[in-house]
Amino acid sequence: MAELLVGPLLRWVSETEATIWVETDAPCAVEIHGHTERTFHVEGHHYALVIIRGLEPGRRYEYGVRLDGQLRWPEPGSGFPPSIIRTLDAGRTARIVFGSCRVSVPHVSPFSLDRLIDSHGRGLDALAAFARRLIDEPGGAWPHVLLLLGDQVYADDVPQATLDFICSRRDAGQPPGESVADFQEYAHLYCASWTEPLMRWLLSSVSTSMIFDDHDVVDDWNISEAWLRDMRATDWWEDRIVAAFMSYWIYQHLGNLSPAELDHDPLLAAVRSADDAGPLLRRFSFYADRESAGHRWAYRRDVGGTRLIVLDSRAARVLRDGQREMLDETEWQWLEENVEGEMDHLVLASSLPMLMAQGMHHAETWSERVGDGAWGRLPARAMEKVRRALDMEHWAAFGNSLERLMKLLAEVGGGRRGAAPASIVMVSGDVHHGYLARIAYRRSSGVRSAVYQSVTSPFRNPLGRGERMFQRISASRGMAAVTRLLAASAGVSQPIVRWRRLEGLAFENQVSTLEMSGRNAILRLEKAVATDGPEGAGLEALWERRLAPAPKEAETMATDTNGAPADHGRPDGNDRLASPIAASHAR
Repeated sequence: MAELLVGPLLRWVSETEATIWVETDAPCAVEIHGHTERTFHVEGHHYALVIIRGLEPGRRYEYGVRLDGQLRWPEPGSGFPPSIIRTLDAGRTARIVFGSCRVSVPHVSPFSLDRLIDSHGRGLDALAAFARRLIDEPGGAWPHVLLLLGDQVYADDVPQATLDFICSRRDAGQPPGESVADFQEYAHLYCASWTEPLMRWLLSSVSTSMIFDDHDVVDDWNISEAWLRDMRATDWWEDRIVAAFMSYWIYQHLGNLSPAELDHDPLLAAVRSADDAGPLLRRFSFYADRESAGHRWAYRRDVGGTRLIVLDSRAARVLRDGQREMLDETEWQWLEENVEGEMDHLVLASSLPMLMAQGMHHAETWSERVGDGAWGRLPARAMEKVRRALDMEHWAAFGNSLERLMKLLAEVGGGRRGAAPASIVMVSGDVHHGYLARIAYRRSSGVRSAVYQSVTSPFRNPLGRGERMFQRISASRGMAAVTRLLAASAGVSQPIVRWRRLEGLAFENQVSTLEMSGRNAILRLEKAVATDGPEGAGLEALWERRLAPAPKEAETMATDTNGAPADHGRPDGNDRLASPIAASHAR
């Protein structure tokens, strides 16, 4: 008799359709809300993605999961509320909760301690605290989308249960050591990470979209061509990367697709019809790694009047010295097509920030030029070591791509791709600290949209003391001045946009909510704090900002004495809605 191993995960939800994903321990028929799907088989594991059609807009549907007719969800004696599908209504409201970087460790001491107190501490889980709020406030404002921006699992920092599994089947003293080696270990990692009771309930009741970042595969994944050569020279990398793509396609990617896309997906059709889809998915995954255009992982969702576009800023990279691109040409064409049309707001998601603190931004532009030989061959070799040591791999380290993106957003914000949206918000994770920046174009650009970069990271995996100090230094005016000169010496031009940090830096475990209604948009960032509740964690606002309509005082960004955009302070005005940020986050 089949049992439920992982899930249910509520994934795509529209006004009339939904998809729900499960993993079971045996082949079976999975029935949810009167819709049935047979499991497909991959190397001893069994999965189903059930498409539910014929729902009504703006409704709330409780559901259960039956395997071969036997009720397997909710679990007997569960103390959690029923799992639900909340369909979208015909209104213009969209509420997106987002963040990234969540390690799966116990919610007890020392793991629940602040990392500044205990090196094993990972603090309180902001995503778990958010789930508890939904349980405690069932009539509250639930999100339409939970957007997970990378590092949903840590293949190179696995939970204890997965480490025990690894050690039971191979010598962890040999590469790749205590990190994931193959598909079986990835499957165990996902199971260990997604079956904590509170997280399991959250993922069963809130429509969730995802995209990978480096730790879903390995730290600094695809940072450079030299890095990729080094990895492919090892005897373990091919098994790791193939397993990473196989498992990502199953556990994360399938649920990002709409029912219409799933209906016409030839790979899914082949997988469903295979006795064992393992060989098929291995071939697909090998090609997905070897060719940047091997598969499109980016996707789009329209929620109310908001368009959400999620980019692949890892696998789509072009890594040829002298031609480094964050996105390949196929991905660029897809992006350009999908920013066309009418929308109240555009939310553009990338696991990696597009715009960082000035000091780090200029350092990364400098690293790219020197790495490409602007200062000669010996400095280029040395820069490769610096690049890896300091994780210089964000959009600024792919200068052509960043400039192309900023020009594309100028077209959107200037109404040349359709009526200009009220706001364009770039949302990202990765860097383990949160901030909000306002972006300004030249007046001649005609940009009418308010444009922002919002970063929320981590859900649960804070920086240590030294790393926080490094980030503060990177955000200082002095560091910006130094790295700007270095970049100029390597032939880097001034950026075509200016940006100013409005909020941050915030180093606590955190979660953000972006709420858009008509032409209005508000962003709120909250940190996890200790409470007397069941999980011992709640949420407390660090800041809340009105993004649109944009405050007039913020439309022109200040510049420092060198003519470069300021990255300190915040403009006056009434756009800040929450209580003042804690003194530890003051700029």
